[in-house]
Amino acid sequence: MYSKILLLRFPPNIVDKAIAVNLVKRFDLSFNILKATIYPRKEGMMVLELTGTKKNYNLGIKYLKNIGVKVESVSHDIRKNDDKCFHCGACTAVCLTGALYIERPQMTVAFNENKCSACELCVLACPANAMEVNFERGILE
Repeated sequence: MYSKILLLRFPPNIVDKAIAVNLVKRFDLSFNILKATIYPRKEGMMVLELTGTKKNYNLGIKYLKNIGVKVESVSHDIRKNDDKCFHCGACTAVCLTGALYIERPQMTVAFNENKCSACELCVLACPANAMEVNFERGILE
């Protein structure tokens, strides 16, 4: 499976269309809406994680561009600052993917970046502010 976080910008003439549903029905893609602001007859913006096969993902992106959606890639990752972390484990309690866990017998917090979904729950939970968010954006060609 292929997955990417995207920023979609909708022009006024298509904000009332069932675009996300078409990604599911036509291209067998799944999506997770992370943030959305839609103003009827004006404009819309949606940040979503789009998941499917690489071929279907590419077909879905082509569909979005053809109907006038501006598509931007959002690289979004979480990093653990080991200098700030005091291994309290608060982040492990909210980590849904198991990317953050307690290493035993040392009882230290470990972070597997490959399992991280970048949901940012750990950022909110960390009293030491050791979990940091890094954003990069770029228009998909």
